[in-house]
Amino acid sequence: MSELVHRDTADGVATITLDSPANRNALSAQLRRELIAQLDAAIGDDEARVIVLTHTGTVFCAGMDLKESQGRSAEQQGVTEVPRILETIWTSPTPVVARLTGPARAGGVGLVAACDIAVAADTATFAFTEVRLGVVPAVISVTVLPRLLPRAAHELFLTGETFDAARAASIGLLNRAVPADEVDAEVARYVDMLRLGAPGALAGVKELLRRERPSSMSAEFAQMNALSADYFAGEEGQEGIRAFGEKRRPSWVTPG
Repeated sequence: MSELVHRDTADGVATITLDSPANRNALSAQLRRELIAQLDAAIGDDEARVIVLTHTGTVFCAGMDLKESQGRSAEQQGVTEVPRILETIWTSPTPVVARLTGPARAGGVGLVAACDIAVAADTATFAFTEVRLGVVPAVISVTVLPRLLPRAAHELFLTGETFDAARAASIGLLNRAVPADEVDAEVARYVDMLRLGAPGALAGVKELLRRERPSSMSAEFAQMNALSADYFAGEEGQEGIRAFGEKRRPSWVTPG
């Protein structure tokens, strides 16, 4: 059986590629299994400073493989494995960048939303098609709803309407929508910026962004003051301060 998800690491970047164009990179059992394995491997690789999630073919990801879902009980549905994929991307200490030049539907939009940064060709389209199939976008809502403007979420979840990349960027699903021939340069721009960050600090920022906020401002300031002081006094913080004073790049910045 041919591999459906590939991983290549070079210059500190782990590129994970969905390569199942025959079924529009749908989340089949094999693709789900391999995607989890490749994400885990990339996250565990100290050489990988940034992860880029991309695809072959004309479609980024069509969502669940509906052929595999037909006739299955609730316990047998592959959607039960999708939370593991989305949570792995969302909580990855290594920043994850989505690169797509084609459409994303349903679960595919969930993948885009789980990534820290998302860049798409301006010709890409998106849709939450679940209601038109008699199901709901329940699992992907966990990563999608924190990204979307509330009004847009109500509209697009309820109608299943297809929307373009410009709309996706305006409602928070994408960081950038650019002409197709500029996608790689825009992804590289983000990757280069991310490579300038200290690995521990980047992981700390991701944890900071997804934390639950205390009920009082004073409690939040107390927590954040302690966290900030720890980072200033930490190994990376001290190296960054020295490098700033010595007008050089910190030790974690590698050629690329």
